[in-house]
Amino acid sequence: MSLQDSLYNWLSIKVVHEARPDDSAAEETFHSFQHLLEKEHGLSRLKVSKKDDMYSVTYRKDGEELTSSFPADLIECMLNSILENPERFKNYH
Repeated sequence: MSLQDSLYNWLSIKVVHEARPDDSAAEETFHSFQHLLEKEHGLSRLKVSKKDDMYSVTYRKDGEELTSSFPADLIECMLNSILENPERFKNYH
């Protein structure tokens, strides 16, 4: 999986996990993507910011600080789907 795809997936599930902290599947998936970014892509110090309709992820890789940006509507798509159809996304502890 490319770094850009991994960041996109990580950020999408991070938004879901923050909105639904009791969702064990979201938490587990978030931690899996966090591990992937750290161990397979060598990222550290991940920070997220949102301004207007864009998310930015700043991180360190190979000693360099880098930033990737994503449209908010794409990142929030999964969360919006869950909120619009909660019966399809039950939390099974």
